[in-house]
Amino acid sequence: MSLSAALACPIVLVFALLGVTKILALGPMPELAADAGFTTGAYRVIGALELAGAIGVALGPVVPLCGGLAGAGLLMLLAGAVTTHVRERDGLPKLVPAMVCAALVAWYLVLLADV
Repeated sequence: MSLSAALACPIVLVFALLGVTKILALGPMPELAADAGFTTGAYRVIGALELAGAIGVALGPVVPLCGGLAGAGLLMLLAGAVTTHVRERDGLPKLVPAMVCAALVAWYLVLLADV
């Protein structure tokens, strides 16, 4: 198994889980949406994009172009997440997970480019 495929596993898991919970508005997701200034409907769209990104990253080891485009899309979503957390002055506990995910996705893209 290549390192990019191994790195794809946690990325797929995280974004599939986040996407599904946002789409279904499970648990704290409606509150988190409101705290960030989003409607539940807008948060569902973000969740759908996260789920699509997870699927694309899962396909990346087989179809590198698909994985690359999905990874780039996830990086754009994560840039929006970081911007939102900074704008809302959420602090490091809410900012760090988005930054760590962005670093993982960026690393995945670098490894994918070497294939």
